[in-house]
Amino acid sequence: MKINCLIIDDEPASQTVLKKFIEDVDFLELRAVCDNAIEAIEKLKELNDIDLLFLDVNMPKISGLTFYKSLQNPPHVIFTTAYPQYAVDGFEVNAIDFLLKPFSFERFFTAVNKVLEKRFSNGKQTNGNQSEDERFIFIKSNKTLHKINFEDILFVEAYGDYVKAHLDDKYILTNATFTSVLDSLPKKMFIRTHKSFAINFKKMTSISGNQITIQKHKIPIGLKFKEEFMKIVNDTNQ
Repeated sequence: MKINCLIIDDEPASQTVLKKFIEDVDFLELRAVCDNAIEAIEKLKELNDIDLLFLDVNMPKISGLTFYKSLQNPPHVIFTTAYPQYAVDGFEVNAIDFLLKPFSFERFFTAVNKVLEKRFSNGKQTNGNQSEDERFIFIKSNKTLHKINFEDILFVEAYGDYVKAHLDDKYILTNATFTSVLDSLPKKMFIRTHKSFAINFKKMTSISGNQITIQKHKIPIGLKFKEEFMKIVNDTNQ
């Protein structure tokens, strides 16, 4: 799953930085670079697969803000500028983020991760009601998107500011929120058992007291979740 990008910036140096940063992120795909809003209008007519704009605010003739407000069905946007006073205006048009030049790769990566979070929250593959040919989730770890079949996930675990998706022989660590990961999983398959755990119900091998066994793992059952969880277990046995 690639996020297709368009750079709109009249400064060659800024274009160079953005191109390099985009190149260093596996899930980003640069489709074109435009020097101004006029070029961008034509490019958006030509390309119908743009997911994200890196848009300079302060450009000649037509500002980035004016240009973005004029779009009928705008892609996500991350504004870039050397002028912090434009930040408030940027967020008024629901910008994903606002990068103040010069910005580091770390700051850039934080911004594009927000786009990924949006897609996890709103994309068709993350609504918990996938068709049979959509039985997977994309989980981002470092700069890589991992395509993982639901059936291969044993359980997911909140781990500080991260989430672990436990598989048969490994786990994948992502900095997505626990809520966004849970929202991306089928509700009938993955059951919350604890504030920090949700299990693949099909993978459960036994329950003893307040613990669930899945392979070699022991997953707790929290008091808040026990009644609902045991109801699901009992309904399954009927």
